[in-house]
Amino acid sequence: MPSPGPSTDCLARFRVVLSHTSHPGNIGSAARAMKTMGLTRLYLVNPEEFPSDVARALASSADDVLENAIVCSSVEEALRGTTMQVAMTARRRELTQPLQTPRQLVPELLQEAHSGGEVALLFGPETSGLTIDEVRQCNRLITIPTNPDYSSLNLSQAVQVLTYELRSQLLDDVSHLEKKAPLASHEYLELYFEKLEETLLQIGFLKPYAPKRLMPRLRRLYQRASPEQEEVDILRGILRATLEYERNPDAPKKLDEGK
Repeated sequence: MPSPGPSTDCLARFRVVLSHTSHPGNIGSAARAMKTMGLTRLYLVNPEEFPSDVARALASSADDVLENAIVCSSVEEALRGTTMQVAMTARRRELTQPLQTPRQLVPELLQEAHSGGEVALLFGPETSGLTIDEVRQCNRLITIPTNPDYSSLNLSQAVQVLTYELRSQLLDDVSHLEKKAPLASHEYLELYFEKLEETLLQIGFLKPYAPKRLMPRLRRLYQRASPEQEEVDILRGILRATLEYERNPDAPKKLDEGK
């Protein structure tokens, strides 16, 4: 069997994350779908049953993907270290990223992987899908365009569609990509969101008795922008300066007068 060649190396930067999978057979089938397209990194968030003989049987020689799967206790843990997080959903949700199809989004995902970023493809439970909180932890939202009269996709089928699109576009024409600075990782942005909320509370912009919509909207804004790590450092510096000025508003004036 021919080697996939160096042009598919960036697929190693992708991880498939299955959250709260209820049927072990879907884990095995997803592993098989991944391996046929050259992806091998599987993360499982609180699977109902794993390891499993059923999963191994349906993996059909993709046992190595199952053996190397990483089991996590939360979606946040599974997304740690990633710079781009893609939530798979079939529903429109309030305060989330715009829905894109795999064909629309995959070029951007491949560019991020080529630039050295880590990309997570997040799939929810078979019956209920991802929760709002899980979706909010992602900076991209993707949906598979299906028949509106019958849109039911098995979990492994959804994994197969998305991983196929990655491989087909990679081998088609995504070889010349611009280099760019590394994006901020998931946990780096989460730390910034904590500092942002703390700062907005201290300066009185965020009202503790009515905080419901502001932080999700700000989170959406920053996630849509996909800031680089250096840009997040600048933003954190602005927050620091804001709090220092709040504590001592005359300090900058005295500094200017001394020049």
